[in-house]
Amino acid sequence: MTSSSDEQISIQARSGSHQFVAPARVNLIGEHTDYTGGLVMPMAIPFTTVAQLRSATDGRYSFSSGLFSAGRSMATDDRSPRVGDWSDYPIGVLREFQQRGLQIPPFALHLTGNVPLGAGLSSSASVEVVTAIALLSHAQATLPIEVIAKLCQSAENNYVGSPCGIMDQFAVTAAKRDHALLLNTRDLTFELLPMNNNSLSNCRIVVANSGVRHSIAGGDYGLRRREVEVGQTKLLQRFPELRDLGDGTLEQLSACADELSPESMRRCRHIISENQRVRNARQAMLDGDPARLGSIMTAAHASERDDFECSIDEIDFLVDAAVSLRGCYGARLTGGGFGGCTVNLVNAADVDEFTSAMKSAYRSKFSLELETYVCEAVDGALARNAAQHTNSIRETN
Repeated sequence: MTSSSDEQISIQARSGSHQFVAPARVNLIGEHTDYTGGLVMPMAIPFTTVAQLRSATDGRYSFSSGLFSAGRSMATDDRSPRVGDWSDYPIGVLREFQQRGLQIPPFALHLTGNVPLGAGLSSSASVEVVTAIALLSHAQATLPIEVIAKLCQSAENNYVGSPCGIMDQFAVTAAKRDHALLLNTRDLTFELLPMNNNSLSNCRIVVANSGVRHSIAGGDYGLRRREVEVGQTKLLQRFPELRDLGDGTLEQLSACADELSPESMRRCRHIISENQRVRNARQAMLDGDPARLGSIMTAAHASERDDFECSIDEIDFLVDAAVSLRGCYGARLTGGGFGGCTVNLVNAADVDEFTSAMKSAYRSKFSLELETYVCEAVDGALARNAAQHTNSIRETN
């Protein structure tokens, strides 16, 4: 495993207006494990958020978007609370920098991009990370990768009010081309797993967007997280040698069954079993075994549906339809749940037929048009901006 503290984003100021980019991400497996010290396996995908930043002469911070008409402008000493729109995400990042004592000169930040909103592909983390990188450039500052990821997570937790884990922000920052990123969310060590190993080179990742938008700032996600935390607290009281739920076993969970609500029991069972599925998926990837990897993904969906109860009818239909089609090795809900997308492992030769059949089936069942995206694993924001701004961003060891 690699320590993220070995890498930093070092940015030197340049005159004029500068452009920065951050990708989206899809999580192959490891859902709802990233706030309990567990394992996740995301990869960055080609959708991007683009930030244009220039120095401001009016002594203010200004935020605008190509996707939303409303903007915000504030004095540099303004500490007003969130307003409940898109601007909360970049302003939350600014607040985190300010709380850490980083001096940010006045600026105008304009955001645009093509990450599907509310699809579980980390549009919010993409905004947060690209904002952080742009502000670091503007402030001539250097931060390690894990600090950027934690700062962006804190912005979403503390300012936006969404109780997300660390996976999205870390993956958007640190992902590498042609690899999935196996991340231990407890200590932020990670391993890069090749997506083109043996028979996996003949596979493609197909994301299917249900069109049902979700928001992890909503009540269902927060309720699930509280149910998990109650269960984790009981396990740590019973087994003090555990650091968090990421260390727990199903046997230890069963020993606490009388002390847990049925809901907490099911949520924790999903997380403990999901961590083992991530380990099994890692081995399947190293072996280049798409059939095994796909079956693990499908089993993960069943756990999300039955134990974590974060799926919906449209998503369940998409998974069931996918695994019935030729060339599909496995499918699952990806992201926080309650809508969003499925991620599918499909034989490359069958992709066109697969996407056509999925669209037809979804239209027949729900009278909805299904968007599908055939995704390759791309670089995260660190590598993307290093490639585009070789004079202003460098990776240091």
